[in-house]
Amino acid sequence: MPHELIDIAVTEKHDHPHLKGRVTGKVRVVLRESIDGHDANHELFIPVWAQFAEPKSEGDVDMALMLKAASIVARLKASLG
Repeated sequence: MPHELIDIAVTEKHDHPHLKGRVTGKVRVVLRESIDGHDANHELFIPVWAQFAEPKSEGDVDMALMLKAASIVARLKASLG
């Protein structure tokens, strides 16, 4: 596999200052790329947001932000081939 997701974690999160129910944050993603038998790690910080109709637990917020980042990474991997 040319690009492999090896780590994902929320690095920061906070309520949006104007939009009720929206949480914004950054997610750290580490991808491992294998080229000709050599591995290289790439660390990305992806800005993301999630919208909630009602208050959610910290775990639910973290999961929503990480899922949004994982979706972005999947699109990136698809465009890279």
